[in-house]
Amino acid sequence: MGLGSTAKKIQKVADTAEKLYAKLNEMREQLVEMRDTLETTNERVERLEAENAHQKALIEALAREEGIDIDEVLADVESDETAGDSDETTDETVEASS
Repeated sequence: MGLGSTAKKIQKVADTAEKLYAKLNEMREQLVEMRDTLETTNERVERLEAENAHQKALIEALAREEGIDIDEVLADVESDETAGDSDETTDETVEASS
């Protein structure tokens, strides 16, 4: 009886170890996929940032050529964004008090 019980316990441990090993391999594959996705995303972001910098340089050159004050335009945009944020806050406050 002692050997049969021991064999069952050993088999149970072996089955659990197999399941854990399979799960570990699955997680390893997921990690490799995540790394690949991360690398691809990083490359895409770097490419977009470079493209954005080129577009910004072109727009600034065109603005200077047309005599547009870039700093003034950006200041106007920032003040509009700030005003828009306070309008949203006011709207939310009115809705909350209703």
